[in-house]
This record gives sequence, structure tokens and C-alpha cells, in this order.
Amino acid sequence: MSLSQSVQGCLEATIGGLGLPQAALDANLAKLDPRLASLREAYAKSTLPLLRMPEWRDDIALAREALHKLTQGARTLVFFGTGGSSLGGQTLAQLGGWGIPGDDKHGSEARPRTRFYDNLDARTLELSLAGLDLKTSRFIVISKSGGTPETLVQIIAAIDAVRKAGLEAQIPDLFLAVTEPAQPGKTNGLRALCESFSIPMLDHDPNIGGRFSALTNVGLLPALGRGLDVEALRKGAGAVVAAMLQAKSAADFAPTIGASVAIGLAKERGVRANVMLPYSDRLSRFAAWYVQLWGESLGKNGQGTTPVAALGPVDQHSQLQLYLDGAPQHFITIIREKCDGTGPRIAPDLASLAGADYLAGHAAGDLVAAQQRAIPQALIAAGRPVRIIDLELLDETSLGALMMHFMLETIFAAHLLGVDPFDQPAVESGKILTRRYLAGERIEASDAHTTAAAEPRQPHRRG
Repeated sequence: MSLSQSVQGCLEATIGGLGLPQAALDANLAKLDPRLASLREAYAKSTLPLLRMPEWRDDIALAREALHKLTQGARTLVFFGTGGSSLGGQTLAQLGGWGIPGDDKHGSEARPRTRFYDNLDARTLELSLAGLDLKTSRFIVISKSGGTPETLVQIIAAIDAVRKAGLEAQIPDLFLAVTEPAQPGKTNGLRALCESFSIPMLDHDPNIGGRFSALTNVGLLPALGRGLDVEALRKGAGAVVAAMLQAKSAADFAPTIGASVAIGLAKERGVRANVMLPYSDRLSRFAAWYVQLWGESLGKNGQGTTPVAALGPVDQHSQLQLYLDGAPQHFITIIREKCDGTGPRIAPDLASLAGADYLAGHAAGDLVAAQQRAIPQALIAAGRPVRIIDLELLDETSLGALMMHFMLETIFAAHLLGVDPFDQPAVESGKILTRRYLAGERIEASDAHTTAAAEPRQPHRRG
């Protein structure tokens, strides 16, 4: 495996009263043995596409072909989508350099600059469209249902801007969409819009939910746009699935152990905030992706814990005081990559002038490596639960494994909480009220409460 997990810093034997008793961990793992068996059966019967997805190859070929055609002559590649239609793609693209200093050097005929617009802000959308060279810009629009209003606003505004620029005849060459196939009795506004303009589309698997779709074509398109090895991403994810199939019990599988610790700490010790703290700029969007995955999957029926995105070492200077000395309610996951000896070397004479002789001759990565060792020790000394995940190398294989690990950990955590990880009923009620407001309805507070309470749960969508 390209990653390893240690939960010793979460156990009572290590950190004392806030730690999880070994008996409670063992009890949770025993509860997960049947769920582990059911997922193995789902794999064997191909009833949960998420588990078989690492083996898919046809969709890679289709995505690669569609992207190659779309980006001919392109200088900028714009992604429209929100939530699960964007965060996974951002996570993968960031591994290839998007969103960190140095991104601009990749803007070339061979590889367009990559831009994500996942939050609908009227001013940002207006200024962004006005600032684009529409002739050399390409738009990839992603919405599983095809009815996400923010995404529809984005593509409609973009199409209108292209029309006003006199480029209407080129619309089929400037846009690509990813959405569910047409289904009888179900409206898909994005598909209807794209069909009317002959915009090509790729099918979003209807049985893999948006926040679990990062390693499908939803995330592969941004990954390919940044030049990543998408087969290696799938290989890493497949290694985690293979480990699940080979595990003798839940006690032998990292995601079940992680889920047992996270939920055990919440139930036994009141530790209800899960902090994701990677020590790499290239994993900052991973932390944001995790927040949606965990929060939207588990926050139901009065259950769930609060996920928090952080980044090391910068958040040592803003959040760490709280985690070390604040209310004892945080479970910290630190993700480390080997960085010793990397980056610029610190000139001894300049270090001396700065009064920092301890830095002299070291590489920048040496400081981060020391922090990656020191912070877990400080948390353990303070009696605060900390899990450590070490990556041999932060590359496509390890990132694919990391993402599959947490998708499965979330599914196992849902089993311990007794909730369905694949639906989001409360979010749907908000969407209904939004549409009613736009339709000009007058909605009283009591009416809104009734709408939310009466909103039926969405049918179980596997994946």
C-alpha cells in the first residue's frame, strides 16, 4: 500500500481520559464485520459501482478523447459545477499544480490553464466571463442530476456570453457536459439545454453519487487537464478495494479502523469535530473534499460529527492553540508526506543574521518534516486524539488510495451511526424552498418548517 495509518494516538492507553478505550474500539470493529461482508458481496455481485469503478477503463478512453477534442486551440479550461461535481476534480487537479503558485507556467497550447468556479457569486461570474477570451476558452459543465440551479445559471450565462460575442456557431466546440443519461419521467435541464445547442455530453453514472464520484469521469476530466496519470489514480483506489477483499476481519482494514475510532471517540468521549490536517499545499482541496464527503454523508437523524478542513503548517499559527488547549472535542487526522531535504537550502550567513542559526544549512522541507513529527507528539502530550497517515510519496497512486480510503471509511462510519451515507434529504428541502422563492411565492416561517419536515427522503442511490 502507498499509505499507512496509525491510530495509537487516539487510544486511552496512549493519551489517557480523552482516548478511546480498546474495548470500545474492538466493539465497533465487531459491529463492522457484517458490513465488511456485505461490501464484499456487493463487489462480487457488482451492485455497488463504486467498488468496481477502479477497474473501469472505457470511461477513461472516452474522457480522454472528449477532452482532446474540446481543448484544440484552447488557452483556458473552465469547470462549472458545485459540491461533489467540483471538489473531487479540484482535489485531483491540485496534484497537477492547479491552485498553487506556479500554475501559470502550465498555460500553453499543450495544456490550457485550469479554472474552477464552484461557488455561485453573481459578481465573480460576471467579471470572470467578461475577462475570458471566449475564442480560446473551453467550458466543462458537470451536474449529476442536470438540475443544479447554480450550475444552470453558470452555463446559461456562459452560452449567452458566447452568443453575444458572435460565436454561437462554435458553441458545440466550446462546451462539454457531464450529466446522467436521460431517464423516463425525470427532467434533466442540463441535458435538454446541451441537446438544443448540440453540445457533446459524457454520461455521469447514475448509481454513483456526486460526492463519491471523484474518481469517475467527473474527476478524471480535470485530472487529464492537468496531465495526471489517471490509470495510476484508479490503481491506487483499486489497491484499497483489494485490501478490503483480503482483510480477515474489520480489525485488519484501515478504513474500518478509522471509522471505528472516529465514531467511537464521538460516542464515548464527546469528540465531535474531525479535523483533516494535511501537510501539503497539494492536499488543501482534498481537505475540502473530505469535509463535504463526511458532513453530507453522515449528518442525518441527529447523527454525525463536524468535519473541519485545515492545512499544515500554516494552521499551526491559527487553529493549533484551540486543538491543544481548547475544549476537548477535536479528533485530528494528520497526513504527512516525506519532505526532508526538499526545497531551497537556507544560507548559513542569512540564517545567522536572522537569529535563526538552527535553520542554517537545512532545506525548507526539513522544517516541515520536523513539524510533522513534533505536532502529533504535542497533541499526544496534551491528551488530544491524533491519527497519523503517512504517504510514501504524494503521487497519483497514493492520492487515489487516500480518496478511496476515506470514501470507504465514511460508508463504514454511516453503518455505526445507523444512517444512509448516500442520500441528503435535508439539502433537498432547501432546494425546494429556493425554487419557491424564485417563483415569487410568499413563504412563512411555519410553512418553510412544514416543507422541510414533509420532504420525503430521496431513494437510496448506490455509490
